[in-house]
Amino acid sequence: MLKLGVNIDHVATVREARYHGQNRGEPDPVEAALICEQAGAHGITVHLREDRRHIQDRDVIRLRGVIKTRLNLEMANTPEIVAFALKLKPDIVCVVPERRQELTTEGGLDAAGQKEALKEARKRLNDSGIEVSLFIDPEPQQVEASASVGAQFIELHTGTFAEHFSEAGARDLEIARLVAAARQARHLGLKVNAGHGLNFQNVPALGRVPHLVELNIGHSLVSRAISVGLGEAVREMLRAMETYRG
Repeated sequence: MLKLGVNIDHVATVREARYHGQNRGEPDPVEAALICEQAGAHGITVHLREDRRHIQDRDVIRLRGVIKTRLNLEMANTPEIVAFALKLKPDIVCVVPERRQELTTEGGLDAAGQKEALKEARKRLNDSGIEVSLFIDPEPQQVEASASVGAQFIELHTGTFAEHFSEAGARDLEIARLVAAARQARHLGLKVNAGHGLNFQNVPALGRVPHLVELNIGHSLVSRAISVGLGEAVREMLRAMETYRG
């Protein structure tokens, strides 16, 4: 069964638009996470950015104490955030690239160019019982590097696929890249997640990509929640994912 991890960053984005810098505010991302779990989500994802533009330390600490599923902490490989993860002990971390001026993560991690630094962080995290995923573009050298680093998972960056979804030729090319990367990862012993830009329209097309364990989806669900509520948005996405056979 293909699992759904719900990214609740955008719930915090709405809160911070009004209550930035305050130790309070609405909507509450932790409450949102519990609603997602009750609706059937298999995990909760948050990105604790260095600039704390949306999710705050207190949110992640509260989440660790209350959610019953799987906490996935997206993070840059920096000393401060690695130390935070080692203390928090999420179930899994997903190491992502991070640029201060970007609106959202703009591409995959250059695992091939950062192998030694990633290997050191991966070992520290694994030694603390935390699984490690690397958020990478579907490129052979990045998949190979992720295996070399010793990661347990990769998360394939689906942003380019999502961007070109309405263009049949470009869409098929991106699906072919995802298929090849997933097969290579499986051959190298890596588990495969996917995420970025996924929505109700493009998720069914990922049925052609083998070996997927989990999709991490945020913006589309929070957007849909404005119309139907967060719980129903999660249930609708789970129904959209039901046909996946891997």
